[in-house]
Amino acid sequence: MSDALLAITLVWGFIFLYAIMASMDFGAGFWAMTYIKREETNATKIANSYLSPTWEVTNTFVVGLVIAIYSLFPGAVFTIGVALIVPASLILVLLCIRSAFLVFSHSVDKYEKVLTYISGFTGLIIPGLLISVLPITHLGFVEGVRGDEELNLAKLFTSPNEYAFLLFGILSTLFLSSLLLSDYSKQADEMKAYKIYRRDAMITGPLMLVMALLVMFTLKNEANWIYEEMMKNSALLLLSLVFFVIAGVALYLPYFSKREVKGMPRLAVISIIIQYLIGSYVYGIAHLPYIIYPNVTILSGFTDPTSFRAVFATYIVGFAILVPGFYYFWSIFMKDQRRKFKRGQMTN
Repeated sequence: MSDALLAITLVWGFIFLYAIMASMDFGAGFWAMTYIKREETNATKIANSYLSPTWEVTNTFVVGLVIAIYSLFPGAVFTIGVALIVPASLILVLLCIRSAFLVFSHSVDKYEKVLTYISGFTGLIIPGLLISVLPITHLGFVEGVRGDEELNLAKLFTSPNEYAFLLFGILSTLFLSSLLLSDYSKQADEMKAYKIYRRDAMITGPLMLVMALLVMFTLKNEANWIYEEMMKNSALLLLSLVFFVIAGVALYLPYFSKREVKGMPRLAVISIIIQYLIGSYVYGIAHLPYIIYPNVTILSGFTDPTSFRAVFATYIVGFAILVPGFYYFWSIFMKDQRRKFKRGQMTN
């Protein structure tokens, strides 16, 4: 594997991790807003309890991603900046608003409902904007010569593929977050909330799959080059569909316990993450060698070999420290929430 390929794999790894964690984070905000008036279910309480400690962890991946792109592909930075000028500007504004409310609202009780609505609306819009970057990278909307490029907004806003990706991003966010919150509710022994989020996952999952098919259809019409490359790995695409089916079956399977609760949300979460991993791999391989089609490739934007080795070694060490740390954080967080909700039930 070449140095440039190793570098883009590292960047794509950051993108995938952030996409999964951010989808769950943003989606939790939306579900908290949706069920704010149904206090008897504890669905909003569950979502806010998940949301509170995770948004800071999630945002660390944004910093890592920006540094990785700038240090590993300095020759592509200007073109990437042109491609991101519209969606990234909107995303940063919404993230600032959301983060400000998350930081200060818990200190002032009267802003708690405002936080819920701000977090809910931004949690629906930001994921759509994030994934809408992908069509810009493969549809050739960045026009001009290197150093004098601009984003063709007319083509961007009239592209069916752009809107297909946007809707796919929103539905993926709702699906992933409802799956995780169903598992979280079950861990906390909140069965009313669990049934609600399990139902939401059953609804948003098929809708997400329909949007994925629409993405492929619009890709074939607007960016046939990447569609053809993806079809070369059609076996992997079918495998990803198999994991989606496994997740669906897991939600319907009876799970024998004292409460006889149906569904195995933990298995569904793992299956869907594997599905997204396979799908993102197929898309990423098909996208090569371009970073921004047709302007920048991984070779034309790559840094010098000496800088790459230093940066890559630093990231490997960082991952070796952070990944076990994040796993420990999640295990402690899930166990602590179960104890907390049980204490709350005993108090009531």
